[in-house]
Formats: sequence, C-alpha cells, structure tokens
Amino acid sequence: MAPVEPRESGFLVDPGKPERKIWWELHGTGEQEVVCLLNGLAMHTKAWYSFLAELEGYDVLLYDYIGQGASSSPDEPVEIPELARHLAALLDEVGAERAHVMGVSYGGFVALDFARLFPERLHTLTLSGILLSHERTFELYQAMSLRFYAAGPELFPLYTHYLYEKIFGERFLLATPPESLEEMRRRFEERYLARIHSLVRLTEAQNPFFEGLEERLDEYRAVAAPVLILAGEQDRAIPLWAQEKLATIFPNSRYETVPEAGHVVYLERRDLFFPRLRRFLERCDPAA
Repeated sequence: MAPVEPRESGFLVDPGKPERKIWWELHGTGEQEVVCLLNGLAMHTKAWYSFLAELEGYDVLLYDYIGQGASSSPDEPVEIPELARHLAALLDEVGAERAHVMGVSYGGFVALDFARLFPERLHTLTLSGILLSHERTFELYQAMSLRFYAAGPELFPLYTHYLYEKIFGERFLLATPPESLEEMRRRFEERYLARIHSLVRLTEAQNPFFEGLEERLDEYRAVAAPVLILAGEQDRAIPLWAQEKLATIFPNSRYETVPEAGHVVYLERRDLFFPRLRRFLERCDPAA
C-alpha cells in the first residue's frame, strides 16, 4: 500500500485557548463535497487511512480531538460542543460551506452536537454506535472505564484487554488472527499509556453532555438534514435498543442494522458499511 499523504494538513489554533492546537488533514482533490470522519475515543487520523479509498469522489476531512493523535493533550477539561466547534472552524479553514458528517462511537457525540449547533452546515449525518438517551448500562460502562483509568499505568493494559473483548462481534473475532488482534490492542496501549489523562478528560466530557440532554432535545429534533443510523447487531457497548431511539429524535432518519457486527461496524463489516454509506451520501435520502 502506497503511503497516504493528505492534500492539506496543519494545526488549527483554538481561538479561545491559543495554547491548544488541533491537528487536521484534508484528503482528495480539494474540489469535491466534503465528508468528515469523526474519530472514536481512542482513534487518530491515521486510523482512517485504509478506508479512504471507500470514499473516492469525495474530499475527506480528518482531525484529532484535543487529547488525541497529534493534537494538544493538556490535562484540562474538554467539552463536546467545543470539539464540534473545532469542526466548524476546520470547514472554514478548507473553504467548505457544508459537510457530510459521520461519527462512530465517541465521534457520534461530536457529530450530534455539530448537527445541533451548526445545522446549516450539515449536508448529511451518519451515526454508528452512539446514543442520545439516558441508559443505566452506558453509565455503568463509563464508570468502569474511569475506574480503570484511575488505576493508572499498572492496570491500563488490563483495560485494553477488557475493551477489545467488549467492542468486537463474534464474526470479526473468529476471522482475525489472534496475533493481529493483539497487535491492534498493543498499539492502543502504547498510544495512551503515557497520557491516560486524555482518555479521562474525553470520557468526563460526556457528563455535561448527558446532564443537559433534556433541555437540548428539541434542538436535535430540529435537525432537518438526512440522517442514517448504522447499528451493529452484536454491539454490546451501545445495544440496539439504545441506538433505535435515535430514529425517534430525528425527523428525516433511517435506522439500519448491520449483521454480524459489534461496536466497530465500519471495521468489522466494511463490505456492508461503506456501500450503504455511499448510497446514502449519493442520494441524500434516508429512505433510499
């Protein structure tokens, strides 16, 4: 595979906090509709490189949240609306009025708040592995993660094993050689072992997101852009019954399940995920 080189890249300086710098990349010709792929919690821009070919014909915008990849990682509070505002600033940076926004897992939170705060800049919204409702199972999952983080570097490797057992479906686990899965887990461990505080800060940002949810629900309901929800049938992190509720919030939405997939649907069933995504982007119609 040839090395991937972005057409443009750089650091966006947070205007409100100039000591913070956000790494971003634009892939494509610079003259096509923009698709923004929003990272999951522990991802970085390079995690998307092997999927860029699936979006040929579009420019693809990637960026690392504060605490991820090449972006600044201060041990300071992070807010999800702040991460969404960074996306709006990046669209200005690359000269794009609107974008197709796709958020997986934690990226779904950022996508949801971008849609709420900047509906006029949203072409379409695609969500996978995310929720917009209070669920006790999710609260317990978050609390467990924070307890692992609080234990520090000594228990962090155990946390990565726990996470990799939880997020993948049976088909992917059976098809992936154990040594390949271990290499994936090891890379995750190495990325964050020395900056566990970044995972803590990003995870804690979910608290105010959910605390004010009822007051903001009408703002989400007002999003008129087409919305596609792709849920893995075997997702144990965000079960189907939680993801189904998203379709009751957005008036112009379509909810689909992806068979034999866990939480990381785009990776586990790329053969199904990306064709469905492309069809949706091309038609901009959730009923298509």
